[in-house]
Amino acid sequence: MEEGKNGEGVQKLGAKATVCVTGASGYLASWLIKRLLQSGYRVRGTVRDPGNHKKLSHLWSLEGAEERLELVKADLMSEGSFDDAVMGCEGVFHTASPVIGVKSNPKDEILDPAIKGTLNVLRSCKKNPSLKRVVLTSSSAAVRAREDMDPLIPLDESYWSSPDLCQKFEIWYALSKTLAEKAAWEFAKENGIDLVTVLPAFVVGPSLPSDLCSTASDVLGLLRGETQKFAWHGRMGYVHIDDVAGCHILVYEKAEAQGRYLCSSKVVENYELSSLLAKRYPSLPIPTRFDNLVGDRTYYDFDTSKVRRLGLEFKGVEEMFDDCIAAFQKQGHLPITQ
Repeated sequence: MEEGKNGEGVQKLGAKATVCVTGASGYLASWLIKRLLQSGYRVRGTVRDPGNHKKLSHLWSLEGAEERLELVKADLMSEGSFDDAVMGCEGVFHTASPVIGVKSNPKDEILDPAIKGTLNVLRSCKKNPSLKRVVLTSSSAAVRAREDMDPLIPLDESYWSSPDLCQKFEIWYALSKTLAEKAAWEFAKENGIDLVTVLPAFVVGPSLPSDLCSTASDVLGLLRGETQKFAWHGRMGYVHIDDVAGCHILVYEKAEAQGRYLCSSKVVENYELSSLLAKRYPSLPIPTRFDNLVGDRTYYDFDTSKVRRLGLEFKGVEEMFDDCIAAFQKQGHLPITQ
């Protein structure tokens, strides 16, 4: 420890342990790595092709990456693929998962990679004697796909989405997150792994990768006036990407953290969100009406008191979209407005 200006102890940059982040090039994982490097961790990220410098350039440009970032090859569907990646790491953040979207074969494209991929990572974690905790990125979708919701009772971490309902309405993303998280809890319990899960709402904020993921693309579509991009949202929770990354680090570092943690700033209807944004950014063609709405119209809210008790304070909807829009403008996706 170094002595700070006011006499308090200050952790030396780089003195923290090594942690692993799966799916390192992804939207959330990239931001998590940014925050981990800023906090002084050494980070080992897994990617499909460490040699793809163009796709990974945003990671190598992060502050501290040259000294404390290592990228290694791993494949979700290959058992043992994560053995070398997690070995020696005190913490593992498993963020890699199939993305939302229409799939021709949901089982092969979403369900198997989510469930089998999660178990493959945990099997590798089991072999690592240095492991202290695993933080798994689940989703609020693993909570809110239910038929018996009481609008007067906010959803908390005790709720689970209904697999039968997800299958009936082909909500493959929610099903994959629900089944993958349940499989993770069962494996962790059987094998003595200290597991904590984070359940983010819809993530909004700057994208570090140049190729936008489906989440960022949906937001960009809304800002460009493409009503179909948000027609399926209905009522939705939203959260700043920096808060999600911070939540992952918080539940990893806090010894008292245990179980599941919902991570959502505010739940709003899509027309409420678009009206707010249209007033805030009048020069953008943001729609204020959504015809042919296909999303869930059931009223619900989230109880996020559990993660707030750990000390997490959420940024508001305005700030998350301000940061997101500013990044889109800087990247050339949107015109710069006054």
